[in-house]
Amino acid sequence: MDRHALLTNFINNHPEAIGKVVDFDNERDRLYLLDLTAANNELTAEVINNTPLFSSWVNSKLRDNNCRYGVGGYMEHRTIYAFSSHFDTGDEPRRLHLGVDIWGDSGTPIYTPLDGLVHSYQDNNNIGDYGPTIILQHDLDGLTLYSLYGHLSRKSLEGILVGMPVFKDQQIATLGDIDENGQWPPHLHFQLMFDMEGKQGDYPGVCKFSEKEIWQKNIPDPGVILRFPDAVNVR
Repeated sequence: MDRHALLTNFINNHPEAIGKVVDFDNERDRLYLLDLTAANNELTAEVINNTPLFSSWVNSKLRDNNCRYGVGGYMEHRTIYAFSSHFDTGDEPRRLHLGVDIWGDSGTPIYTPLDGLVHSYQDNNNIGDYGPTIILQHDLDGLTLYSLYGHLSRKSLEGILVGMPVFKDQQIATLGDIDENGQWPPHLHFQLMFDMEGKQGDYPGVCKFSEKEIWQKNIPDPGVILRFPDAVNVR
């Protein structure tokens, strides 16, 4: 059985083991699906290249639709990465997003949805990068799974230690603001990996579109853990 199937089986057999990543009430809170592809003609170069303006655009979508969070991004082919040379790689730039983004206010509490331990952490302090990042390691009945939390506040890295245990629904971080999160509108990049490939405190969250099938083998859909309902603008 491949690792994707093992993960699905674990979740199906142990639903009580899965907690939250952000505070969300299925009965009251609403989600807005943010389209960050070329199909979204509202995301002009002017908006993308001006983080406060980009933040205002995100906030207006949430406010106007009475949504607590914006979500989306798994295997989404995005245009927004053109603003940073961080995503330029020779003949084919990186544009395919590998995680799920949860857009909200800076200071929003972030939780671990699974028991585990701290694998590594780092401040990836480059324009367009993750900024402060925490990676956790989880043992799911013998299946090793890693979870990555990017664009955090710098204070989220205070007091953290490699190997430190964490527990389901434990707050581990808060969302960072523009000045500390890689110069993005406040949001969480949440990503799952089966293999860290020897990396510490960082793992690619964006890849070349031509390599999609390769990356999918190691990176399952974070939606299996998030278990969010449909966004309000999805029909």
